[in-house]
Amino acid sequence: MMTSSIIYSGQLRTTATHQQSQSLIETDAPTDNHGKGERFSPTDIVATALGSCMLTIMGIKANDLKINLEGVRIDIQKHMKSDPRRIGAVDVIFHFPEHLQLSDKDKTILQNAALTCPVAKSLHPEIEQHVTFNWPS
Repeated sequence: MMTSSIIYSGQLRTTATHQQSQSLIETDAPTDNHGKGERFSPTDIVATALGSCMLTIMGIKANDLKINLEGVRIDIQKHMKSDPRRIGAVDVIFHFPEHLQLSDKDKTILQNAALTCPVAKSLHPEIEQHVTFNWPS
């Protein structure tokens, strides 16, 4: 089965359909590249996929450890380069809720899970991945 189908909607927009679930993702070109910036851009989705994958793989490991990660938030910032236009770096900042008190061993296991997610390992090595884990004190 195909993963997705994408249709060009005009005006630098696309609509992607996930074949298994029929859920949709709409994209728009960013304002600095002829678009309206009213949706995720394709490069926004790449950066967001990195954070989502990190949190998903961390969640799988947390389930194995009987740790509830509900409420963990990630902020993503994408940095573009030019000539050729491409993603140069992605900042991934984890914010853990205050109630989540973990041992250093559990923190290390969860961090390693995030840093070895499939998207992180699939991105070109020239794309810098700056990852910060803000654990509760």
